[in-house]
Amino acid sequence: MTEKRKLTLLDIANELNISVSTVSRALKSHPDIAEETIRMVKEFAEKHNYVPNALAVNFRKNKTYNIGLIVPELVHHFFSTVISGAIDCAKKSGYNVLVSQSNDKLEDEVVACKTMLASSVDGLLISISNETVEGEHIKAFIDEGKPVIQFDKISDLLDTPKVIVDDFEGAYKAVSHLIDQGYKKIAHIRGRLEVKNANERAKGYKKALEDRGLEFDPDWVKVCTLINEQEGYDFAKDLLNSKNPPDAIFCITDLVALGVLKYLKEISVQIPKEMGVFGFSNWKLAEIVNPGLSSVDQHGYQMGETAAKLLITFLENKNEFINDTLELKTDLVIRGSSLRFENHANQ
Repeated sequence: MTEKRKLTLLDIANELNISVSTVSRALKSHPDIAEETIRMVKEFAEKHNYVPNALAVNFRKNKTYNIGLIVPELVHHFFSTVISGAIDCAKKSGYNVLVSQSNDKLEDEVVACKTMLASSVDGLLISISNETVEGEHIKAFIDEGKPVIQFDKISDLLDTPKVIVDDFEGAYKAVSHLIDQGYKKIAHIRGRLEVKNANERAKGYKKALEDRGLEFDPDWVKVCTLINEQEGYDFAKDLLNSKNPPDAIFCITDLVALGVLKYLKEISVQIPKEMGVFGFSNWKLAEIVNPGLSSVDQHGYQMGETAAKLLITFLENKNEFINDTLELKTDLVIRGSSLRFENHANQ
């Protein structure tokens, strides 16, 4: 008998001159099979490195034990922590996670979804791209009876459960902290107008100003398209060279905030004495830059874990899929970029 290809149940049956069903049941130590036959089959299987065909078993169960996970960016610190949380949770229940990225483009997201669907994943976890609106490619999963959980960046046009952070509260707390530190003219470099979490952060920013009776200048609000470091740099330059420059900037993400810090250092602005900066996401880079970047922690690991747990609960129990929204709380991580007064460090 050749050892060059994977051993099958049929191979074992032919070698031992017994039926395939007997081999299958013997490998499972079925009580109807004689002890001697079980011993013979298992010894032969072990000797010849037999590995069960998981795909065939799962096919009979109508499950692949694979979950699809699509994020805008794999290298983004927040999304990498989401992925870790989802994988750790899935592993505990015997599921694999197939990860793909959309590059924040609708076209790439459609391709990723079609690939996941063709791979027969049992369900999908997705943070939609900035360009996604209708989401017909995501509805295709639902049409096939496969559950979908949206997280972080979501669309209300898709009738699925959602796991998000309280973006409004996170922004409100960040701007309130800046006010407590004595900043009175606070700008906001925000995300796209059509993206829900960007809108919630913008609302939190404006509400904090209103509640504390501070000036709101529409010219202090700049809208990102790419949400990158260069936009932070360019918008900081615009703001600081305007007729009414701000004394603090609240940014949609830490990456944008890093661009702001870069420009302020170039023009020798003292941080935080002359200008405060606050980010959102709590990247690892926020700890490394000097001064450290204050940021809103979104708890990415917890988000990934929660989303995966929701999906697996449905897959395992087939309970009614209630399209609720689970909202996780944020925390402020205060560092040197906004800390004028030491007694306000713990928030």
